[in-house]
Amino acid sequence: MSTVHRIESLKSKHAQIDQHLMAENARPMPDEAKLLSLKKKKLQIKDELHALGA
Repeated sequence: MSTVHRIESLKSKHAQIDQHLMAENARPMPDEAKLLSLKKKKLQIKDELHALGA
């Protein structure tokens, strides 16, 4: 997979996680463990994007 394709894939995953975070936060009683997990994944993707120079 080329770097450009990898960056686009990561950006897409980042956006999907953002949507999941918003949906979970919109619930009356958000699952804190799920929120923490999603935030960690989002940060890992952000770090990888930064390392790729995106």
